[in-house]
Amino acid sequence: MTTDPTVHFFEGRDGARLAYRELGHGRPLILIHGYFSTAVVNWVRYGHAAKLVSQGYRVIMPDLRAHGDSAKPHDAVSYPPDVLADDGFALIEQLALTDYDLGGYSLGARTAMRMLARGARPARAILSGMGLEGLVHTAGRSEHFRHILTHLGTFQRGSAEFMAEAFLKTVGGDPEALLRVLDTFVDTPLDVIERIEVPALVLTGVDDRDNGSARELAQAMPHARYVEVPGTHMSAVTLPQLGAAMAEFLGAA
Repeated sequence: MTTDPTVHFFEGRDGARLAYRELGHGRPLILIHGYFSTAVVNWVRYGHAAKLVSQGYRVIMPDLRAHGDSAKPHDAVSYPPDVLADDGFALIEQLALTDYDLGGYSLGARTAMRMLARGARPARAILSGMGLEGLVHTAGRSEHFRHILTHLGTFQRGSAEFMAEAFLKTVGGDPEALLRVLDTFVDTPLDVIERIEVPALVLTGVDDRDNGSARELAQAMPHARYVEVPGTHMSAVTLPQLGAAMAEFLGAA
């Protein structure tokens, strides 16, 4: 299977030119990548998309605004609160999807949750690399990344900040645009999470503590299943167990 599927484009509600890739021709499954990353890095490179395609899914993978092949404007007006969820809704509308599944990793999971909180109704949802604290109190994690992006080149080798900066360099990230993304984060209140009826998989690396407790997130949702796979926040997404857990939850399309 190709390691870099053809890139397609859609328009954000503000007219921004945003990228997405597709693999497969079956049931639509939207997968949203994490902060600093791209659709190819999160979903294609390590075989997760291929695993899901083999089960009959049409895997639709957008590059978030300021990431990958999507627009990377530097002006503040391009980054209003919840714009990443707005972009998700624009993708659904422009692809005319009515019956689909929705998932994400880390910031992708937070974006999926914002879409659920605002009325998206996929048949099923996958929230991976995300805990309850990372949804109800986004400022904590955003300040961590704000510190990284405003102090590039200063971190001790081997530190979490150093590793994040190294990853940023490997994907050719735009620090100024990515810094703007932090201003778009919106908290999702606990009572809103508790009312989401969509069947969900809450999937986390056993050593991932970056966004709080994934187990608590699963316990807060009425119809969620909690699954652990090997790895930390950075490594779990690179391991085949992540894709296998997603495939087991979704089943054959």
